[in-house]
Amino acid sequence: MKNDFHVIVIGGGGTGAAVIHDLTQRGFKATLVERGELTSGTTGRHHGLLHSGGRYAVKDQESARECIHENYILRKIAPEALELNEGLFVAITDEDEAYSEQFLAGCEECGIETRVLTPKQTLELEPNLNPKLRLAVQIPDGTIDAWRLPLHFFATAKHRGADIRPYNEVIGFIKQGGVVSGVRVLNHRTQQEYDLKGDLVVNATGPWAQKVTTMAETKVPVQPSPGVMVAVRGRYHNMVLNRLNPSSDGDIIVPQRNLSVIGTSSWVVDDPDKLGVPEEHIQLMFKMGGMMVPTIEHAEFRAAWSAARPLIGAEEGEEDTGRELSRTFKCFDHKERNNVEGLVSIIGGKAMTLRGMAETTVDVVCKKFGLDIPCRTHEEVLLPYRAYYH
Repeated sequence: MKNDFHVIVIGGGGTGAAVIHDLTQRGFKATLVERGELTSGTTGRHHGLLHSGGRYAVKDQESARECIHENYILRKIAPEALELNEGLFVAITDEDEAYSEQFLAGCEECGIETRVLTPKQTLELEPNLNPKLRLAVQIPDGTIDAWRLPLHFFATAKHRGADIRPYNEVIGFIKQGGVVSGVRVLNHRTQQEYDLKGDLVVNATGPWAQKVTTMAETKVPVQPSPGVMVAVRGRYHNMVLNRLNPSSDGDIIVPQRNLSVIGTSSWVVDDPDKLGVPEEHIQLMFKMGGMMVPTIEHAEFRAAWSAARPLIGAEEGEEDTGRELSRTFKCFDHKERNNVEGLVSIIGGKAMTLRGMAETTVDVVCKKFGLDIPCRTHEEVLLPYRAYYH
């Protein structure tokens, strides 16, 4: 179904990629602007875990259900960006073993398939694991290529006519009488400014969402929550490893090609452009990773970096804590929230829930225009990521 509406998407990460794909699939004219290279923000810096939802099955079941739902959709529509290597939740201590009862009950409630393994069965699968482990639970985790997955969405949108503009930064909004009608853009390649008019603007900038909405004299409750990840040389296991405990620092190790990525820590900041990589967090990743895979504690260092999660923060008067904030997502229509028409923001979520986040966002867009166009992104296999360049 075609329509004549033009939607501008701000943000060239995974969420923006999925939003512009969904928009073009539903017949919208769409333009995306990104201040840097595509996926150069949080999207290009996550550890690449295709969550089964197990990590959230006890305390954040809404996020857990979103993860397992999108997990199986991504397997169908973007297989080239995934390694379906499964995952293990590993119990090392008495406390871990005791936690397994809550974990298994939560997974069952959220529809996450599990298989309990004895120490012998676990070590036959992954011989480099800590030999003192008590048990493990196999779940349908996997590994995502952080760059290729968004390129599947960008490629498909581009072949439908989407206008994708990296190195074009929004520096202001075209706004009159409480109505947004476009954005002011700086082209970093030419250093020229220009106006881009549209019928509606979608803010898909993740942890930068508040910086963007401030320019429109509105706000959104996003809380940037960075975490440090460490990559070491060597692939010491083939399955994704999680510590069988409540979410904590350094309790995930993701195999990425011939590297192992240990993550992550958690704190909160006001500015997602000022994160830092604290040395003590790097050392903590080695220490905690070594509790699951002893060899990793002394593995060759390859790189360390931080990325800011775009979590839904507390509303005014509430307190934020990075580790305890939910990993679900929410779409805000700023007409309803702040009486600013023509602007929608999508925040929260995970790298792997990008398609679901886009579906929710474009449903809101359609509703605002009085359109009844169903989402089909869960059905259509995406073009190969290489198609973005050809």
